[in-house]
Amino acid sequence: MTILTELIDSGVCAVMRKLPYEKTEAIAKALLAGGVRGLEVTLDSDRPYEVITNLKQTFGDEALVGAGTVLNGEEAQAALDAGAQFIFSPLLSKEVIDVAKKAGVPVIPGIFTPTEAYQATQWGADMVKVFPADCVGPGFIKAVSGPLAQIKMMPTGGVDLDTIPSFIKAGAVAVGAGGALLQNTLIEQEDWQALEERAAAFVAKVEEARAN
Repeated sequence: MTILTELIDSGVCAVMRKLPYEKTEAIAKALLAGGVRGLEVTLDSDRPYEVITNLKQTFGDEALVGAGTVLNGEEAQAALDAGAQFIFSPLLSKEVIDVAKKAGVPVIPGIFTPTEAYQATQWGADMVKVFPADCVGPGFIKAVSGPLAQIKMMPTGGVDLDTIPSFIKAGAVAVGAGGALLQNTLIEQEDWQALEERAAAFVAKVEEARAN
């Protein structure tokens, strides 16, 4: 099974943005216990390359650890050097795609139009991130999936427990979840059991939507 297939099968990718560096391992442990295997460490976080390396070394094959908010080729290469298994970008950059493809690592750029989605796959993207998803909603994915059914789409940005079913039923292959999953209150209180339960709830929502 490829990294991309594992990422899609897992259903939910956690967007780990600007989290307390010293808590990242505990956060990841709770997410994994709840069934969220995809861990996207955004490069605008504190010591992101260290976090990527540490999480990969700590959790091994249990986790899928990648980099997010990758804006250019230099950042993409640095993330790969740190051990990133996939690359997410909030925008469409051929440079980022080229670096990831050369390394044989899945790359998922951000898109906001059908043209960008098509261009991304022409340049070699494995999947596209519909971002910010809450601005276009599930209807966008359903509409684009008609003429561009071959393009795998993953909504990120504003995705929560209430909207997951609609996105999956519209054709999304998985979802990216940030603040709605990694709630600040739970992290501040170090309530790892509650975070694990929240992660499990997100995974369950995806599985239920897929089953229906």
